[in-house]
Amino acid sequence: MFQTVYADLHIHIGRTKSGKPVKITGSKNLTLKNILDTASKRKGLDLIGIIDCHSPEVIQEIEELLEQGKMYELQGGGLRYESTTLIPGSEIEIYDENCHGPIHVLAYFPTLEKMKHFSKWMSNELKNIHLSSQRIYCDGRTLQRKVYELEGIFIPAHVFTPFKSLYGKGVKRSLTEVFDSNLIDGIELGLSSDTYMVNGISELDRYIFVTNSDAHSLGKLAREYQKMQLAEISFQELKMALHERDGRGVLANYGLNPLLGKYHESVCANCSEQVVEENPLMCPHCGKSQFIKGVAKRIKELSDITEPTRKRPPYIHQIPLDFIPGIGPKTIDKLINAFGTEMNILHEVSLEQLEQVIPSKLANTLHLARSGKLAITVGGGGIYGKIDQS
Repeated sequence: MFQTVYADLHIHIGRTKSGKPVKITGSKNLTLKNILDTASKRKGLDLIGIIDCHSPEVIQEIEELLEQGKMYELQGGGLRYESTTLIPGSEIEIYDENCHGPIHVLAYFPTLEKMKHFSKWMSNELKNIHLSSQRIYCDGRTLQRKVYELEGIFIPAHVFTPFKSLYGKGVKRSLTEVFDSNLIDGIELGLSSDTYMVNGISELDRYIFVTNSDAHSLGKLAREYQKMQLAEISFQELKMALHERDGRGVLANYGLNPLLGKYHESVCANCSEQVVEENPLMCPHCGKSQFIKGVAKRIKELSDITEPTRKRPPYIHQIPLDFIPGIGPKTIDKLINAFGTEMNILHEVSLEQLEQVIPSKLANTLHLARSGKLAITVGGGGIYGKIDQS
């Protein structure tokens, strides 16, 4: 018997319980306990990946929750907290001699014990094991082999963003320049791209796509996520789904319209104005000649087929509640009090039910947003696109 599962597999920890930084750019209230409570009680996420679990103090906090009986380990891997399963993970930066720029990758492990082994091994390969997304001083294939030795999952992160990603600057053409293609379990698309944009890249045909929030604050949890079909909510079921085994898999990817992504279009590095010319010699706005290549342009460079051989689940352009014009924290609280979780609001609640709780105009805006039908001003150069409020 299968069940529908909502999963966000890329969530950072901003601070430990004692206030020490983990992801320095993360919010101070983005703690392990707050993430678990928000995912379970507010967002309605069934499965989450926290990718800073290599940090020793985070490991200690998980152990405390286990000792207190507030969390328990699952036979199929993963740790259950209330209605949410946590998959312990780590984000790592690779910049070896084969890379043309730094690459972020995600590694996940079935048990806390495996995570502890990985953390101990990795502490000898980087400068600060306590912080997130640190550069590791080994090559990509060595890291892959270590993850697989510990029965883990390996996924390149936000692969098209201009900075710190596989295709952004990491490789010229192919992931095989840095990685063993057989030791990759999936590809995280990241903001500014979607399934339809990247279907023309032949070497990605063999991999499943995942869409995750890369949350640096509690409100950004489930900014992007996927609906999966699993027999139970565990690590082993997740691994089977990533390889589409025995009926498991991704039913749909949910994410921002790529036009809202902050790296969608190319911009001038000096004045941040968008540059639409194909191969400009200088910026038409300021005359400088340094550019930040947009995701759309980079994907076009890498595309080499017109018809993909793999049939993929739908990618649904959906705008998170806190992106929608007119819907602020008080309105979100009112909706959650009425309907339980954001997943319920985005997937289960009818327009008529919304209108019983919030004004009709606002309810209709929300309905259009979750259907991907609001007009958008395109983003680029580190600046998010905007919802047209007209």
